[in-house]
Amino acid sequence: MNAVGNEKPSTDVYRVGVDIGGTFTDIVFVSPDGAVITRKVSSTADDYARAIIDGIGQVITSHVLEDISIGEVMHGTTVASNAILEMTGARTGLITTRGFRDVLELRTLRMPRLYDLAWEKPPPLVERYLRMEVDERIDANGNIQREVDSADIGRAVERLLAEGVEAIAVCLLNSFANPVHEQMVLEVLKTKAPHIPCCISFDVLPEMKEYERTSTTVINAYLLPVVSNYLASLVRKLAEIGVNAPLLLMQSNGGLTTVEQAGRLPCHIIESGPAAGVVGAQALSQASGIDDVVSFDMGGTTAKASLIEKGMYSRAVEYSVGAGIMVGSRLLTGAGYRLKVPAIDLAEVGAGGGSIVWLDAGGAMQIGPRSAGASPGPVCYGLGGSEPTVTDANVVLGYLNPDYLVGGELKIDSELSYSVLSHVVATPLGIDLVEAAHGAHEIAAANMIRAVKAVSSERGRDPRSYAMVAFGGNGPLFAATMAKVLGMKRILVPPSPGVFSALGLLSAAVEHHYSRTLRRVVRLTDPLELETQWQVLETEARAQLAADGFTPDKTALYRSANMHYQGQIYELSVPVEAGLFDAAAVPILEEAFATEHERTYGHRAGPDEPVELVNLELVGRGLTEDRGLPVDQGDSCAVPEKTGLRRAYFGRADGWIDTPVLKDRRQLSGAHDGPLIIEEYDATCVVPPRVCATLDEQGNILLTL
Repeated sequence: MNAVGNEKPSTDVYRVGVDIGGTFTDIVFVSPDGAVITRKVSSTADDYARAIIDGIGQVITSHVLEDISIGEVMHGTTVASNAILEMTGARTGLITTRGFRDVLELRTLRMPRLYDLAWEKPPPLVERYLRMEVDERIDANGNIQREVDSADIGRAVERLLAEGVEAIAVCLLNSFANPVHEQMVLEVLKTKAPHIPCCISFDVLPEMKEYERTSTTVINAYLLPVVSNYLASLVRKLAEIGVNAPLLLMQSNGGLTTVEQAGRLPCHIIESGPAAGVVGAQALSQASGIDDVVSFDMGGTTAKASLIEKGMYSRAVEYSVGAGIMVGSRLLTGAGYRLKVPAIDLAEVGAGGGSIVWLDAGGAMQIGPRSAGASPGPVCYGLGGSEPTVTDANVVLGYLNPDYLVGGELKIDSELSYSVLSHVVATPLGIDLVEAAHGAHEIAAANMIRAVKAVSSERGRDPRSYAMVAFGGNGPLFAATMAKVLGMKRILVPPSPGVFSALGLLSAAVEHHYSRTLRRVVRLTDPLELETQWQVLETEARAQLAADGFTPDKTALYRSANMHYQGQIYELSVPVEAGLFDAAAVPILEEAFATEHERTYGHRAGPDEPVELVNLELVGRGLTEDRGLPVDQGDSCAVPEKTGLRRAYFGRADGWIDTPVLKDRRQLSGAHDGPLIIEEYDATCVVPPRVCATLDEQGNILLTL
C-alpha cells in the first residue's frame, strides 16, 4: 500500500470521499485548491461497490477529469452493519473454555424493555452446536491452572470444519491476562484450516468481561469474510477504472484505518457512516468558532444525533448493534449484539425521508422504523413503492420540489404522493389530506427530537445552549421545526449538506485504538507499572502507524484510563496527560475521574472512596496536512433554474403561504425572514415563518430563531 502520511500531494491530485447510505451513495471530489464536486447516486444493495464505481465514473466524465490523479479515497460504509441487521454474515464457529459455551446466550441478563413479557433476546450469531469447548483454565492473574491439550483443540477444529463453518472465533476464559492458550488454538487453526478466516479475543479485545469480549470477537469473525470480500472487490473495481490510490475506511470511533486493518478487525467499522458526519460537524464547529453543537444527520433511512462539547465529540466505550433504535435511557440496554469497542457516542432513530407512514392497530399514525430504502424508494419516485413515506408527506406540504430532486436527476410524481397519503392515511383517519401530511411531518420531527434529547437533556445538558449543525438529505428540512420545540436558537446548515458525511471523511485522520486490562486501585498502584504498560501499547501503535506510512514525526499518541469507583460495574474513560506517569500523576488521575463522574452522573464519591483502574487505553494518530473542511464550496452540479414562489403549508397557525424559492444559497444576500425554501442539488432547506436566514463567512446557512 502507498504511504498515507509522508507525501505532500501534487497540484493536480484530488481527494475523494464516498459514503454509502440506505437510500443514496454520496461521492465528493476535492481539488488541491479546495473546489468541491459532488454526486448522489442510488445505493445498490446487491453490490454496494457498483454504486461507488458508477458515481466516481459519472463525476470524472461529467466534469472532464480523465487526466486528474486521485491521491486517496476515504470511505464510510454500511456493509458491516447491514450484514448483522440482515443476518447475512459468515457461518461462524466458536471455540471457548469448557463450561462457558453458553456465554453468548446468558449475556448480562439486562433487558431493554423491563415490563415487556413478549420481548425475546435476539438469536446468537453462533448456534449452540457450533460452539466447541476445550479443557483449559487460566486464572484472572494469568497463571495457568490447567494446560490445554493440542489433541483436544484439534478435535474441536475438526468438528467445526465438518459442520461447514466459514469463520471461527476463539475466546478463552481470562485470555486477556495470558493469551498463550488462545495462541495455541490459533496455530492449530492455521495448520488444519488455513483457508478459514479466524480471530482470537486477545487480538480483538484483550479486556476483562467475558460476555462483552466473546460477543465482540464473534461479531468480528462473523464479519471477516463479508468485509474482506467487499473490500477486495471494491479495490479491484477501483483499479479497473484507473483509481489505484490508497483506500481508507472510516471507523466507528471517528478515525480512518487502512484496508488491511479493516479486513482484519471489521468490528471497528460497523458504525462507519454515522461517525463520518459527526467528524465533519466537529470540523465545522471549529472553523465557525462555535464550541458546543448538536450534530443532527437525517438521511433516507435514519436520523442520528450527537453532542460536540468544547469542540470535541465524545466516544462511548461500548454499544449494541442490531438493537433497533439507539435512543432513550442508556441504562435500558440488552437489545442487539454487544460490541466493546470505542465508537462516537450518538443516538439514532428510524426516521428518514424513506421512513414508512403507517397506522397501528389503535388507528394512531406512526413513522418508521421500516424504510422504503433506495428501492423502491418513496412512492413519488415512481419505482413501484406502494406505502407512503415522510418524503411523500413533504411533497404534499410543498416543501420539496414537485417535479424533481437531486438537481433534476431524480424525477418525481407528486400526484402519486397525494394519492397514497389520501388512501392509506387521511381517509382511514377521517382527516384532511394536508392535515395528515403535516401530522406525519410533526411525528417524524418528534421522533428525532427524542434522539437530540437522548444526547443532551437526558445527560444533564441544556440543548438551548447549543447550536445545531443540520445535514443529510433531510436534515435542513426538519431542523427549524425541531429547534423551535427544543428552544434552540441557532442552526448551521453547511454547504453540500446532503453529502456532508462524505465531506466529513476528508477531515478525519488515521487512528488506531489499543487497550489492555490492568485492574488496580489507583492510589495503591505502582506508577512505574502503568508507565511500562502504556509504553507497550505505544510501541504497538508506532509499529502500526509506521506500516501505514507515517514517520515518527508524523505520529501522535494519546493515553487514557478506563476507571470506576471500586464496586461499580460500569467504567468511564478520562484522558491522561502526556509525559512520564509518576507518583504526582496519581492524584491528578483520580480527580479527573471524579470530575468526569460528576459531569456524567451528577455526583462524585467522597475523597476516601477508592478509584479502580480497569483498562489502559491508547490512541495512535497519523498526522497529515490540514484536513479541515474544504473552503471553496462552489457549484456541485448544474441545477435546473427554479425560482419564484411555491405554496407551502406551515401548520394551522400560518396555513398555506406563497413561499419564495431560492435555487442557490448564494442568493441569500443579507438577512431573509421566513418563510423561505432553499433548493440545492443535494438537499432542501426549509425556513419557516419567524426564522431568519443569512449566509456566514464559511458559506453556511445560519438560521436564527
